[in-house]
Amino acid sequence: QVQLEESGGGLVQAGGSLRLSCGASGVRFSNYATGWFRQAAGKEREFVASITWVSGSTYYADSVKGRFTLSMDNANKMVYLQMNNLKPEETAVYSCAADAAGWGTSRPDEYDYWGQGTQVTVSS
Repeated sequence: QVQLEESGGGLVQAGGSLRLSCGASGVRFSNYATGWFRQAAGKEREFVASITWVSGSTYYADSVKGRFTLSMDNANKMVYLQMNNLKPEETAVYSCAADAAGWGTSRPDEYDYWGQGTQVTVSS
């Protein structure tokens, strides 16, 4: 059973930075993709970024391009989301998800496994 666990959330002032981590266990294959999504209170889940494990290709939502950066430690099945210049409107629960097909799309329904999420709060 694949399990994902996020860490690194917290409280930060506007303009600050956080680095989120997503660890995967129980993964049998190396061709997954990891996506990050966020959901603010009362809003729908929103795609943030994704990375494919085989090629390391990354995809970002337009709203975070140039501020967020994905990186990966493939050997340890860890994915990191560096978030810089955070904005108050980015306060949300951030969750990582694994796509067993390895595409790393922006559609949450194409991801097979989800972590519990970590709260990110950006104060103004």
